[in-house]
Amino acid sequence: MPHGPSDYDAGPFLPSGGGLPALREAAAGCRGCPLHQDATRTVFGSGSTRARVMLVGEQPGDQEDRQGKPFVGPAGKLLDRALEEAGIDPAHAYVTNAVKHFKFEQAARGKRRIHKPPSLREISACRPWLAAELELVDPEVVVALGASAGKSLLGSSFRVTSQRGTVLPLPPLAGGPSGESLLVATIHPSAVLRGGDADRAARYAGLVADLKVAGELL
Repeated sequence: MPHGPSDYDAGPFLPSGGGLPALREAAAGCRGCPLHQDATRTVFGSGSTRARVMLVGEQPGDQEDRQGKPFVGPAGKLLDRALEEAGIDPAHAYVTNAVKHFKFEQAARGKRRIHKPPSLREISACRPWLAAELELVDPEVVVALGASAGKSLLGSSFRVTSQRGTVLPLPPLAGGPSGESLLVATIHPSAVLRGGDADRAARYAGLVADLKVAGELL
């Protein structure tokens, strides 16, 4: 069924209560934007409601879409290594994405699915799920990984190049009732994997440095 501009909203699919298990179950049936039509499944967040830090990525990748868990592909492995170097235990973090379905285009040849960035409408449509996760987990620190995550949390004017590594207040609208969480933005770990070896080393060092800023807040 075609979606019009007013149909981009996951809000009607949210449950009225029940905690993260109910939220995860309801998200599996979300039809709040067209992305569910081609994705294999909803990829919901993972971790404890007692996590002090929440890591927000952009959207699931190919492996995440196949396995149903966030950050299980190459970018996830790199993120775990960077977190450990920054003094943050990956096992104690809640990990999720701003957009819960994989957006891609099919390669001209073969079965490869090529990642496409979500649009602002898709980011906005999926924001109710992220806001609900933030309210239930109520982390001390939120790390926005990449432009789409930053736009979901801080608005369309967010620019990762100019705002990364800076401690910012998380807006109450996104952060639940307390509005006391802090946010640090950085690049998405997949950006480290692109480019040559020299660029990769510099990008990785920058990612670790930004994560250290977040770690020092805990």
